[in-house]
Amino acid sequence: MKRREFITLLGGAAVAWARAASGQARRPVVGYLAGATSASVVRSTTALAFVNGLRERGYTEGRDVDMVYKFADGFLDRLPALAEQLVRLGPDAILAPTTFSALAARAASATVPIVCPLLENPVRVGLVASENQPGGNVTGLLRYVDGLAGKHVELARELIPGLSQIGVLINTGNADLTPWRDIRAAGSALGVEVSPFEVSAPSDLDAAFAKIAGARAQAVVILPDPMFFSERRRIIISAAAARLPTVWSTRVFAEDDGLLSYGIDEADSFHRAAGYVAKILKGAKAAELPVELPVKFELLINQRTAKAIGLTIPPSLLARADEVIE
Repeated sequence: MKRREFITLLGGAAVAWARAASGQARRPVVGYLAGATSASVVRSTTALAFVNGLRERGYTEGRDVDMVYKFADGFLDRLPALAEQLVRLGPDAILAPTTFSALAARAASATVPIVCPLLENPVRVGLVASENQPGGNVTGLLRYVDGLAGKHVELARELIPGLSQIGVLINTGNADLTPWRDIRAAGSALGVEVSPFEVSAPSDLDAAFAKIAGARAQAVVILPDPMFFSERRRIIISAAAARLPTVWSTRVFAEDDGLLSYGIDEADSFHRAAGYVAKILKGAKAAELPVELPVKFELLINQRTAKAIGLTIPPSLLARADEVIE
């Protein structure tokens, strides 16, 4: 399926909703509960990878399955109400792209199967009993693997020869400190000082970057966090003004003019999530489908941003990049 066809698919979601709500649907119904806007989903490679994954497994929208999309438009507090609307439709499965979506869907139903391609700490937040035996109605793929954030320190040192000090942007409201733990371990092993700069609200970001610049940090690692995702343009602009290289965990940041991103290939995880949904539509139970690890990772470098801040990317790093944005 191509992007233009996917846009048409989104436009047909209302038809699917009306058909299903009137009880006329004979095809399985799959809900898609997104915290993002419909426009961003249309542009994303992830949603398209999911739809293509379903098609490859014999479930073409409008022929073998109906898709119903609900978008929170960036307002995550809308997710619970949207999840309840979706559950009232009686879907056969729900694709919840993130842990926030999965939590909202799980709160709305303990029986509708939920697949999440970007699970974070699913045991700790109560979505699954264990990764091998989820035990409930939620399963999917992990977003983070141990040591991943430590790779960001390694990449920053390769990016800037002689690197001795890195600033790390941390949201104090995020209870998951695993990436920060991995960064500290990597910094200690590589002889690089890593300093945390904490924020608790978007209004703290300007002051944080002033402190980072004042501390003479040579690069900034941005920890995975919903607030940082929402405020990425502001962070990217602040970093550019201070001529600070930034290292991120997801490709969208490099695409939006962050300098470098290294993390899981999210499109691949969404494609694999389609496999979970297909199994569920064939009768498998989410409780018995183990949570899996990501298997593909990608490195993106924004050469345009590097030039703007006066940084020359080492050829060896450019050669290893999965994508260089010129």
